[in-house]
Amino acid sequence: MSTQANTLSVVIPVLGDTDAVLKLVNTLANMPARPDEIIVVDGGASDDCRTCCKETGVHYLASEPGRGRQLAAGARRASGKWLWFLHADAEPDLDSAEAIRRSLANGRVGGWFRFRFANVDHWPARLLAGLVNLRCRFGIPYGDQGLFMSAAAYREAGGFPPDPLFEEVPLVKALRRLGRFEALPLSLGVSPRRWQRDGWLRRSLSNRQLALAYMLGAPPAKLAQRYETKAADKATRC
Repeated sequence: MSTQANTLSVVIPVLGDTDAVLKLVNTLANMPARPDEIIVVDGGASDDCRTCCKETGVHYLASEPGRGRQLAAGARRASGKWLWFLHADAEPDLDSAEAIRRSLANGRVGGWFRFRFANVDHWPARLLAGLVNLRCRFGIPYGDQGLFMSAAAYREAGGFPPDPLFEEVPLVKALRRLGRFEALPLSLGVSPRRWQRDGWLRRSLSNRQLALAYMLGAPPAKLAQRYETKAADKATRC
């Protein structure tokens, strides 16, 4: 049972992911120390998503599309002392909310979960997950790793910029300057569907190319357009 001092708000940006949202909300509701508030931020003005939120008792918030805008809108709406940002297709461990509370109560400014592919257990998935977790020791953990932080640290760090891609990078960098921002020992399941669709190696190399282009100063909006175009081309060929 949480107190006013450790209330936890979850923010979930969505764009046509109603089935995934329903599954995630049910997982959160079944946690022993479940979150105090769940906010679904819909960038697609979906009646199905609105109905799903009403039926499951979570907050529905309409927003302009774009993950950075949606995450920022959800954070502004959140009333919790602590914030947890989840992608709609995330598969968190049932002890995740309690682990977040312990971490933040012990003075961390925030953190993330270890990366794993959900419902896949073969060597390419294990290898890539291991490489992602190694990279995060020195680089930036991305949004699909369930970033969490205190609301005060989020505000002091400047929040999410209105970018459609790599929106977490400036925020994580600012949080690390504020205090200890670290990985929890629990993992969070990430949907493997994009890797299965594009190929394990090809998808990972494409992600690294986008990250390198961002580091070299390419505008996130242009990179997001390239990302979406490639995904549409793959879907057409399939």
